[in-house]
Amino acid sequence: MLVLKITNASEVVAAKIGRFLEALTPDALDEKTIEDVLIKELIKNLSAEGLKGEVAAVRGLELHEHGLDVEEGLHVRRREAF
Repeated sequence: MLVLKITNASEVVAAKIGRFLEALTPDALDEKTIEDVLIKELIKNLSAEGLKGEVAAVRGLELHEHGLDVEEGLHVRRREAF
């Protein structure tokens, strides 16, 4: 199992749509947008390599240098099989 944490979603959105419009969107929306694009691209590339599996966007996990914390209210926001 792999865990991937996106830490610069707001900066990526700002670079794509501009700082002014990014300032009008909540950070949670930026994160969801980046996660959805990333999931789509991951599925496309992993499928092209012949891999099969699942990918999910999960809320309530916090990745730290020395471990992974499960927070109250763990929620799978999106799940895709490929």
